[in-house]
Amino acid sequence: MVLRVSQFLSALLSLLCLSQEYTVDVFFRQSWKDERLKFHGPMNILPLNNLMASKIWTPDTFFHNGKKSVAHNMTMPNKLLRIMEDGTLLYTMRLTVQAECPMHLEDFPMDSHSCPLKFGSCKCQQIYIIQTVHISSLLSVPEPRPNFNFEGYIFMTAHFHLKRKIGYFVIQTYLPCIMTVILSQVSFWLNRESVPARTVFGVTTVLTMTTLSISARNSLPKVAYATAMDWFIAVCYAFVFSALIEFATVNYFTKRGWGGSRRDDRAGGGNNAYAVAVANYAPNITKDSTLPTISKCALGNLNKTTAETKPEQNKKTFNSVSKIDRISRIMFPVLFGSFNLVYWATYLNREPVIKDLDPSK
Repeated sequence: MVLRVSQFLSALLSLLCLSQEYTVDVFFRQSWKDERLKFHGPMNILPLNNLMASKIWTPDTFFHNGKKSVAHNMTMPNKLLRIMEDGTLLYTMRLTVQAECPMHLEDFPMDSHSCPLKFGSCKCQQIYIIQTVHISSLLSVPEPRPNFNFEGYIFMTAHFHLKRKIGYFVIQTYLPCIMTVILSQVSFWLNRESVPARTVFGVTTVLTMTTLSISARNSLPKVAYATAMDWFIAVCYAFVFSALIEFATVNYFTKRGWGGSRRDDRAGGGNNAYAVAVANYAPNITKDSTLPTISKCALGNLNKTTAETKPEQNKKTFNSVSKIDRISRIMFPVLFGSFNLVYWATYLNREPVIKDLDPSK
């Protein structure tokens, strides 16, 4: 018996990467010829109630890679049976099919897939796809191919060619990663003495990248290879961690000048003691009207000492810009920009590679 099959794709309901399956809503039509049902009458085509389908022979067509199939029964069973004058039958059903879709996620999320829908029968010797109607170019079936036999079953395969849109992942993962890397490089423009601020920048950005990496992996199956998104996150993580290591290196080689500060403190302490002594003694001198000259000299020496101390304090400065910071301000943005240029040019211009198109698999 020859069985002819046609499909009308109503909707692609879902595509789940985690479980590697997809769900479609199709109108599944089967046509075959039964010599016993020939008739002659005023009508060339006889429409029958769907209840008649249980009273005549129908092919045992099933979906080989289907996990779950549901026939719609609201508000009545969505089935149609027609008999032609020569005994040809057309049997139409509306089905929601959940089927397996093996995925290769090396290029995720710039990947393309070919999800097969394998159907067949063990009673029919030949199966032909005579017509395939689809929407949005989601379903692609080549010319009818020779049937292939698998343990006594006859199968045909329709392929749904799917290409993922990257917009969601740009907003959800790529832009946050880029902004985190840029934020980590802000610390290069802070003074190297700003240890708390630079520490907060480094630790916060590292923890943020860790969170983004974990959340990006939650929607993917546990595969043994790295995806395109994994490579991008790994490089961003390396830039953020390198910025933290750069700060640690700058902080280690910073000369704080503790010896000079201590000498200044000791010198300042001596002058202050002299100033206090003179200040305490000055009122006693001024009480004696016979020694006005000595009082003026003591106060004059105190003013000179204070004036000489201020310039020395103003000369105490720090070299707050490190050579490593100067180099990092240029090197890190250039390297990260070059990486983005190569990454996006490589993956966006790559031709989609669709594997496992062999129907015998």
